Amino acid sequence: MAAPAEEIRANSYVGFDTITQQIEHKLLKRGFQFNVIVVGQTGLGKSTLINTIFASHLIDSKGRLEADEPVRQTTEIHPVSHVITENGVRLRLNIVDTPGYGDQVNNENCWDPIIKYIKDQHSAYLRKELTAMRDRHIQDTRIHCCLFFINPTGHSLRAIDIIVMKKLSEVVNVVPVIAKSDSLTFEEREAFKQKIRAEMTYHNIRLYPFDTEENDDEEIQLNESIRNMIPFAVVGSERNVIIDGKSVRGRKNRWGVVNVEDEKHCEFVYLRNFLTRTHLQDLIETTAQIHYEAFRSKQLLALKEQTNPRPAASAA
Repeated sequence: MAAPAEEIRANSYVGFDTITQQIEHKLLKRGFQFNVIVVGQTGLGKSTLINTIFASHLIDSKGRLEADEPVRQTTEIHPVSHVITENGVRLRLNIVDTPGYGDQVNNENCWDPIIKYIKDQHSAYLRKELTAMRDRHIQDTRIHCCLFFINPTGHSLRAIDIIVMKKLSEVVNVVPVIAKSDSLTFEEREAFKQKIRAEMTYHNIRLYPFDTEENDDEEIQLNESIRNMIPFAVVGSERNVIIDGKSVRGRKNRWGVVNVEDEKHCEFVYLRNFLTRTHLQDLIETTAQIHYEAFRSKQLLALKEQTNPRPAASAA
């Protein structure tokens, strides 16, 4: 094993420290891609929360327009793409809406289409990666984050929730959220969160974020604080309401007004900061280095087995 190279300080300015600016310039020109899939029962406000996180109307809500109107449902997996700009940074955002699972009388294997869709994106990327004349920049549709919506019952996870979450965690970064958490009191919410964390631990459901050898102490501490907060208890709203003379995003209920961005009301701000301000790049890298790499290795090993089958055992 080679000895580590000695660190030398240049005697005069060379200029290679500008490489970070060069990288930034290239990345800004190219833009960034982030792919999110939303999973959960019908009627939990999946579309509304996505629109709230990115402060843009990206997907239409399926909620009732009138009180006596039946709930409108997403009937098939449906990706929607947008380009959002912020301070010169272009984010190509791909949002994949899924049918509400567990809504049917027979929910056997209802998670299969979602798992298949995620694996299909890995498969498409691998095919492009293995072509002789591959693109310089392969379009990345691999799912970087799965927002898993939990019904705010205050009791415990349904058996199907546990199965689906476990299946998903094997192929994608899962981030669980308690939807419409303003239907619970603070005491009920905290007890519900503790119960969910205990159930996930009992069933060995490994959720994002993951610690790696590259993490420094600050990142490890941040990840630990996030794991202690999961699932995020959130409220989404695209409407503005007036609180103390100020217009804020929120919604009115029978007890008063919920300010979506007030940390005392819900944990939306923590979720948004986690997804966009602290872990956006890590979500993308973890998808490539852990989930896609596991899929890629399995596929290439299977391909090798097909190309070079083992010789049949000779008869005695």
